[in-house]
Amino acid sequence: MTKFLIPILLLSAATPALAEPAAPVTSFVQVGDLDLASQAGQRTLDKRLSQAIVEVCGDPSPADLAGQNKARSCRSDARARLNAERDQRIARASSAPIVVAAR
Repeated sequence: MTKFLIPILLLSAATPALAEPAAPVTSFVQVGDLDLASQAGQRTLDKRLSQAIVEVCGDPSPADLAGQNKARSCRSDARARLNAERDQRIARASSAPIVVAAR
């Protein structure tokens, strides 16, 4: 079975002007062992993606409001960037017909 990986690449948002730019944080999500045509496989993929997003965006202390806001924004941006690839992977795994409707 071919193993597929979904890379998650995030760049740090605001960095101080004179500081070295932060290196991008990357996480690889294995999907080759999942049956993405099944609901269970899709749920497992979503859990893995969520864990990877937390890994790359961080999980700041609840007392760190600025960090919480930055992490929330990072997670939202990462999820938005991943949705298209997630949906494409699931569509390729499914043999169900695509329903097209018009009004």
